[in-house]
Amino acid sequence: MQFDDDARLDTSEVQDVRGSRVPGGRATVGGGLVGLLALLIGLFFGTDEFGLSSDTGSPASAASSAAQVRRHCRTGQDANAEQDCRTVAVVNSVQDFWAQEFRRRRGRYSSAPTVFFTGQVSTACGQATSAVGPFYCPGDRKVYLDLGFFDELRTKFQASGGPFAQAYVVAHEYGHHVQNLMGTLKRSQDGRTGQNSNAVKVELQADCYAGVWAHHATTTPDESTGRPLITRLTQADIRDGLDAAAAVGDDRIQRRYQGRVTPESWTHGSADQRRQWFRRGLASGDMARCDTFG
Repeated sequence: MQFDDDARLDTSEVQDVRGSRVPGGRATVGGGLVGLLALLIGLFFGTDEFGLSSDTGSPASAASSAAQVRRHCRTGQDANAEQDCRTVAVVNSVQDFWAQEFRRRRGRYSSAPTVFFTGQVSTACGQATSAVGPFYCPGDRKVYLDLGFFDELRTKFQASGGPFAQAYVVAHEYGHHVQNLMGTLKRSQDGRTGQNSNAVKVELQADCYAGVWAHHATTTPDESTGRPLITRLTQADIRDGLDAAAAVGDDRIQRRYQGRVTPESWTHGSADQRRQWFRRGLASGDMARCDTFG
């Protein structure tokens, strides 16, 4: 994945609170990449989803971290060199696409910031820890991301990794933001689980929306230059994205950490389903083809 060196990055779309101090508490978030499997994962990894007591830093260090992103992440060239800046660039690209897509459909897209955090974070959906993975909170319309998850995607979930695997994660969470704007995200909040549940259908639709963005990523014009922010996606990049989608399938996670697959408790879909719906969006580039409820 390659970015236009001359493109200007919009760091206002990212809030960096790494190093801030927040109290622990139960995570009550909506629509994460791993989401409701966090308790299972936490038990195996020794993390405490229900409240970490240690401090993660100070307000001063959080302000310093935010200033560093603003200072270092200015151009596409920076995105090609640093992970933090690459994530900023992907956020910019994803939101540029959805803003244009909503305008084309005579709708209005409201942008959503991505929040970088470490360890734990306070949200409008409650206190959350890194154990839940990346997530979207409909209460404050923000995407929350501990960048350490990208390492876990490779080491704990056995994905191949790579820059586009990371981009898929970001695009999936913004798929939930699109669902929230369209009123479909709430369909996942009926408390039901299972391979045919609304919870699974919402997650698969977000995978499809991530694929729709990827289809248009190299043709969506950047507002600062009028040229696409992402200039190149290779077949290897696409394979990394498909592999990441499969790696966080319910069946793979259950088989690895509990030794058996229980479809009645699924909340996100199987590896094959997640790969299939991401591929459908990628091939069509049409969000109308993402009707997982139909």
